[in-house]
Amino acid sequence: MADGDWDAVQNIYAQGIATGNATFEEHVPAKADFFSSRIPDLLLVAEDAKGTVVGWAAASSTSARAAYRGVVEHSVYVDPARAGRGVASVLLQDLISRSRTEGYWTIQSGIFPENMASRALHTKTGFREIGRRERIARMTYGPLAGQWRDTILYELRL
Repeated sequence: MADGDWDAVQNIYAQGIATGNATFEEHVPAKADFFSSRIPDLLLVAEDAKGTVVGWAAASSTSARAAYRGVVEHSVYVDPARAGRGVASVLLQDLISRSRTEGYWTIQSGIFPENMASRALHTKTGFREIGRRERIARMTYGPLAGQWRDTILYELRL
């Protein structure tokens, strides 16, 4: 992912946010905040044959504590018009490979129970469901605003 990919990345992210089943984030963060909170070597985009960004993946450290230095939390987003074509799978496989190369030992993600496509992708890619975080946070936007939401925790040990 390069600086010039930002317009497409934020557009795809905004579409994911609008579903209400991708993230607790209410708005796409500012570009500087997005890039500064992600691990540079784990910022990826997928492009079509014309060079158009059709999806992205990124990971962040889960903790500043040294004991957790090998644990990252990731996100994968695909342009809804390109869903179901394997883009997310390619991005996630690349993220896994790069994470292993960079010395990380665990990749994790919290996924809304209703996001069956993401849950299936993670299972297919070798992640395992390790638990449910009940009423972990309250939605602040959309049709579920004010409702407490659960997330399913998935992890992959590298």
